[in-house]
Amino acid sequence: MRIPDNYNNNNPYRLIFGFHWLNGTANDVDTGGSSGFTWSYYGLRQLANNTAIFVAPQGLNNGWANSGGEDLTFVDDMLRLIEADLCVDTTQRFAGGFSYGGGMSYALACARATVFRAVAVYSGAQLSGCSGGTQPIAYIGLHGLRDNVLNISLGRSLRDTFVRNNGCTPQNPPEPAQGSLTHVVTAYSGCRSGYPVVWAAFDGGHTPGPVDGSTADDGARTWTKAVVWNFFSQFQSTNDTTPPTSPGTPAVSNVTATSATLTWTASTDQGGSGLAGYNVYRVTGTTDPLLGQSTTNSITLTGLTADTEYQVYVRARDGAGNLSANSAFVTFTTTSTGGDTTPPTAPGGLAASGTTAGGTNLSWAASTDDVGVAGYDILRAPGATGGTFAQVGTSATTSYSDTGLTPSTTYRYQVRARDAAGNLSPVSDTVQVTTSGTTTGTCSATPTVQTQWGTGYVIQPLTITNTSTSTITNWTVTFTLPAGHTLTGSWNATVTTSGQTVTAKSVSFNGTLAPGATTSFGFQASRPGGNTALPSGYTCTSA
Repeated sequence: MRIPDNYNNNNPYRLIFGFHWLNGTANDVDTGGSSGFTWSYYGLRQLANNTAIFVAPQGLNNGWANSGGEDLTFVDDMLRLIEADLCVDTTQRFAGGFSYGGGMSYALACARATVFRAVAVYSGAQLSGCSGGTQPIAYIGLHGLRDNVLNISLGRSLRDTFVRNNGCTPQNPPEPAQGSLTHVVTAYSGCRSGYPVVWAAFDGGHTPGPVDGSTADDGARTWTKAVVWNFFSQFQSTNDTTPPTSPGTPAVSNVTATSATLTWTASTDQGGSGLAGYNVYRVTGTTDPLLGQSTTNSITLTGLTADTEYQVYVRARDGAGNLSANSAFVTFTTTSTGGDTTPPTAPGGLAASGTTAGGTNLSWAASTDDVGVAGYDILRAPGATGGTFAQVGTSATTSYSDTGLTPSTTYRYQVRARDAAGNLSPVSDTVQVTTSGTTTGTCSATPTVQTQWGTGYVIQPLTITNTSTSTITNWTVTFTLPAGHTLTGSWNATVTTSGQTVTAKSVSFNGTLAPGATTSFGFQASRPGGNTALPSGYTCTSA
């Protein structure tokens, strides 16, 4: 058993079982063998980063025959023993194993679907029985095309049990060509909410640690550990009562008569629901009012009173609504107006340029002020008419880039200047923009033809790149199939078709991308013999 280095008995942890293969041992799973820590518990221990408890059981005769259900009873007894002593999130139990260990994980999926949240079966077969086998459970199967110990057809059969149980749309998911030394991951569509099924086929043999482009079995370099960890970690706790850690002491900058900027060291959250953001409060001696909220570890407070002392603190909040302890207090005083009651002049010559599906660039002529211009507020309203202008950003210069816009949508903009005393200028003239129907400034979609033949082809990878300067949380790719072509399968995306137009949306484990980060999906299509055309018009939009 491996307990997190920073174990806290008040924090519920994921519990992950790693089952060994025939003639393997619990020690093999725990140590990671020749690959060491990077492959401990099939690589999940490193990726969990002290957020889970790991258990490697030892099977009788170095296997998992489960005679008379004895291995199921063994697991039941371990759960009682562990959970009587350690703080386990009972909605976050997982199991996985290779070969015979995969068979044991499948047996748990069949018989303990209401006990375990999800299982991962590496190159498995029905070796340990399947008592029950009618209830849904989240399931990921991984299997090699050239497995000469347990044929891939055996793994497909296990997978299809939970395709049925989970209500997924049946399909024959695409698999890589032999000799390609690649892998294809397919997320089934139509599954019951909370019960996904994923199938990962690879061009390789009987191994849990294949490496793309190689015949090696290497736990340090394999792609399987990230795929399985992403599958497991998508499930959030329903019992999260653990608050985030307290934020660091706020630092104050850019104090004016009406505003101030705060930054602090970020909190962490290990309760399972994830860090959601921060609340900023003012100390008043009675009920502390909320001054603002932020999803990052900084905020610019506005609407403050000139020449006034503020004592503030920050609390982090998680996805379950738990609030951290208060940060240390910080005190600052807004500047005095100094008798300045004269506002700046209105900015002039507001213009938009470089408008894409997801953003536009604004520029204007500088305002003047009898003391000095402190900055500009950018206001935006929806549509060509009507709607209310609301502040969407600030700038210390005479330009601003507005991102995260909706494709094929009209917006209106105005800009106003402010001085250090908080005086606001009249608004500028209005400029109107309409975003385009494709996104080039937020994300991009680049297809690669993996293989093709007379009557079909596979596009893999179709690479999605976040080309913006902020994190995106989902993406949508559209493209057009040539006349007569039909989509026959897809993976790592939720795909729909309307005529020849295909729409692919991100799934739970690949929608969030940091700036510059990439992910991919793929699809297979059929076409009339002799037709060598390929899909075109790839566009990407994101949020």
